[in-house]
Amino acid sequence: MMLRSIDAGVLNVAFEEHGKPDGWPVLLLHGFPYDVRAYDAVTPILASAGARVIVPWLRGYGPTRFLSPETPRSGEQAALGQDLLNLLDALQIRSALLAGYDWGGRAACVVSALWPERVQGLVSQNSYNIQDIARSGQPQEPENEMRLWYQYYFHSERGRSGLAENRREFCRLLWRLWSPKWRFDDATFDRTAESFDNPDFVEVVIHSYRHRFGLVAGDPALAPVERQLAAQPPITVPTVTLDGDADGVLALGGTAKHAPRFTGPHEHRVLRDGGHNLPQEMPEAFAAAILDLRSRLAA
Repeated sequence: MMLRSIDAGVLNVAFEEHGKPDGWPVLLLHGFPYDVRAYDAVTPILASAGARVIVPWLRGYGPTRFLSPETPRSGEQAALGQDLLNLLDALQIRSALLAGYDWGGRAACVVSALWPERVQGLVSQNSYNIQDIARSGQPQEPENEMRLWYQYYFHSERGRSGLAENRREFCRLLWRLWSPKWRFDDATFDRTAESFDNPDFVEVVIHSYRHRFGLVAGDPALAPVERQLAAQPPITVPTVTLDGDADGVLALGGTAKHAPRFTGPHEHRVLRDGGHNLPQEMPEAFAAAILDLRSRLAA
């Protein structure tokens, strides 16, 4: 494993690289509130299968940093997608397999939808992860609303202060609620929690959860990308989507209903007892989804 960093767009992106430099490229994207440690058991499986595995810290996490103090600390979906595209460009990767969950799954879905020529295939937990901001004010079933309590908390200044003052305790609580059947230990959490000490973590997180409800403006430089995403573009690349049936954030009924959003080859899998952090909870199953997709593409 090599720890590297590279200037890509508005960021200096820190990432881990595993496997052979000339292997088939796959990028693994983490979510909130997690980091690259989510893929520690996935990367050796993929590297042993001939992959060049790249696992970046997203904006606001770990050693990734903004290059300029003037850049808005946006957490909007267009920013995550543009960051991923910029990283592919900086690494001179023409096309790659993309896999992710939560925020990372959103970044992978955005690039797959808007720049499909850069994507060989997609593995996305919780399926079509592009936000429909125009309809964000429409209420869901009460049990689904209950699961989103943390998002509404972040809409307030109390929530901003709560995250800033208690970021480790707050994120640990989310781990427990979102993955109720995952028995992680203190050392596992602490290895990831270091990433929450990034100086931009709170601002990026708060902006993300306010922007998705239309409560704050986005980065003006990303407005063209957000306009494209507002059309809810289909994903045409070959895709495997995943749900864990114990995911504490997952809406009732799961995301199999997202199938019409995927107009290319598509398979949906449900992992029994899986929570919201499938790569870390069930690394063999997550890696299998990538390898199965790779095999189909090779065939």
